[in-house]
Amino acid sequence: MITEFGLSQWTETPDSSAQSSMIDALENGHVLLFKSLPFQLEPHEKKFLTPEIINTPKRKNISYNLNNKDMKGCENPAVAQMMDRFSNSASQLINNLFPHYKNHIKTGRTSYRPVEIATRAPLSGSKDDRLLHVDAFPATPVAGKRILRVFSNIHPNHGTRDWRLGKSFAEAMEKFIPQISKPLPGIRTLKKLFKITRGYQTLYDYYMLNLHNTMKADENYQRKYPDIYALPSQSTWIVFTDAAPHAAMGGQFLLEQTFYLPPENMAFPERSPLKRLEKFLNTPLV
Repeated sequence: MITEFGLSQWTETPDSSAQSSMIDALENGHVLLFKSLPFQLEPHEKKFLTPEIINTPKRKNISYNLNNKDMKGCENPAVAQMMDRFSNSASQLINNLFPHYKNHIKTGRTSYRPVEIATRAPLSGSKDDRLLHVDAFPATPVAGKRILRVFSNIHPNHGTRDWRLGKSFAEAMEKFIPQISKPLPGIRTLKKLFKITRGYQTLYDYYMLNLHNTMKADENYQRKYPDIYALPSQSTWIVFTDAAPHAAMGGQFLLEQTFYLPPENMAFPERSPLKRLEKFLNTPLV
């Protein structure tokens, strides 16, 4: 599930053979790990390597929107500048590695996670990222779009980001989707009407959110994959988090950038969760 590639510059463009290998692994649910690709902080940014940089109680991260410069969890404009710089670096990286995504991918939120996840106060089961899951958003329907994320571990003292990984999306789908009941008639329209969701929750979003929750609630499934993968400090990795079962077990000081990609713009659209679910359920989901 983790495939390493040699890359040391955010502006580097691999040759076509390397690009083909990367996209095949990425779209097959692998984590693409670049151990020699650090996101370098500016000298004045190193003081942000503290959980106290978050100014909102109970938040686990600082969230930044490149499109409108909105930041939540912190009011320091220099932190926004750091996250803006990371977002632009991540965009350039994706465009260089996967050029045929370039005209179709959309930039989502940037996140800075300075809190140690292993010792964080327990959250409700559905919100605990220490449980294996695929990504799905309760309030933000994506209507089948892929969730692509770039992570950089910026820990200053060789601290790792520790993940667990499940076997595959197909395994999780075949195990858990049959356990999920069809939605009640009209419920998804009511969620939009009462602004429980930002837009209409498609059948795809309904099944993915319930898959996310059912995976986390199954203790036998969680125990099935105990192995820890230590992702090194000063490394970067890329993964479609909607298709790779993952859990973050430990680590702090992480930058993350989210992107959205229509599945029809993948090299292998049939590997998308949307196409896999539609085939499995034998019905359109968007």
